[in-house]
Amino acid sequence: MKLLSVNLGSPQPVPYTDQPQGVTGIDKRPADGPVRVAAPGPKGVGGSGLAGDAVCELRHHGGDDQAVYAYAREDLDDWERELGRSLANGRFGENLTTDGLEVSGALIGERWRIGPEVVLEVTSGRIPCRTFQGHIGERGWVKRFTRKGATGAYLRVIEPGEIRAGDPIEIVHRPDHGVTAALEFRAVTTERELLPRLLAASEALHPESLAAARKYVSQQGG
Repeated sequence: MKLLSVNLGSPQPVPYTDQPQGVTGIDKRPADGPVRVAAPGPKGVGGSGLAGDAVCELRHHGGDDQAVYAYAREDLDDWERELGRSLANGRFGENLTTDGLEVSGALIGERWRIGPEVVLEVTSGRIPCRTFQGHIGERGWVKRFTRKGATGAYLRVIEPGEIRAGDPIEIVHRPDHGVTAALEFRAVTTERELLPRLLAASEALHPESLAAARKYVSQQGG
């Protein structure tokens, strides 16, 4: 398992975002050298966990529990076959493009060591938005991405440091609850009856998903 690329984006004006200034950092490109990774601060204040990477819509993106977004090269390859066009590393707005790692199937709370220093922890899947659809340029993309369920994973920073393309990735902790990023995604989007199952992941979950699961159980029972 290894890191194929570390991808960074700069603010770019686009017509397809609801961000107040009309800019987005979703167009991410591979960095040439090492990139510093650290917890960025709470959502709404902190942006990306990667130095030099722009998160422009702080209402919905960035912050400690969405500090880093990873996507598997294998899933990009699958999308290439389905869409009939090439997809470069970073094309889905991911910070980390991985090889040999089950990303959407990673467990909430699973920890990855990348290179000699950095440890990241899986918190949730990625919910597609209008900006993502505009960036990819496919009609009905939000529904299509949701239906496929290859969400990638958001991660929080447990141990900061530097990472670079080619770094090995090691799974150093794997919980036994069975709640994956893909399951979390389905529960908070199209299959809300799955929300009670998320509680097994407890505080490792993204706080918004944990709150949604607790609210569902209090109202519907679990």
